[in-house]
Amino acid sequence: MKLFIGSLPYNITEPELTELCGTFGTVVSAKLIVDQFSGQPKGFGFVEMSNRSEGHKAMDNLNGKEYNHRKLVCNEAKPPAKKGQRRR
Repeated sequence: MKLFIGSLPYNITEPELTELCGTFGTVVSAKLIVDQFSGQPKGFGFVEMSNRSEGHKAMDNLNGKEYNHRKLVCNEAKPPAKKGQRRR
């Protein structure tokens, strides 16, 4: 199950994100999204959990949780939009 995690502190690293979510199950992958020009993190990322029950456990525990003075947003990631289409 792939999760979207938003409102992350800008100084978080991918290993820290993995550790944050790893307390709720097995993290398959963790990816922070960075600006392509500056290389600075944009404050959100995606984490893939090994199964849906672990993903739901992570969502239940992380959504609204304060982490480094920021209130996290955590929900199931939506599939990427097809090229040339915008999400509504």
